[in-house]
Amino acid sequence: MEEIISNIIMHSGEARNYSMEAITLAKTGSFDKARELIINADEQLGYAQSSQISLIQGEALNDRIEFSLLLVHAQDHLMTTMTFKDLAVELIEIHEKIDAMH
Repeated sequence: MEEIISNIIMHSGEARNYSMEAITLAKTGSFDKARELIINADEQLGYAQSSQISLIQGEALNDRIEFSLLLVHAQDHLMTTMTFKDLAVELIEIHEKIDAMH
């Protein structure tokens, strides 16, 4: 279970980093590269969600999952990153609109 939790945290962290870099690039007008990074973030989130799903499926099959602060942290990290990535997409679009007005 620790490996699964580590995967959730690791891949969520990568997705957050890609999302942050995408915002930074959008601020400089590099919209195509920013969108590429969002695709990378989505891929990393997919890996994290696959790990999460394996835990959920295990519990559905009556595999006992012990409460763990690390698991709560991983879940929090994943959900926060998913929201952050969605906001990054919105910020990229806003920067594109601003850039088009100039």
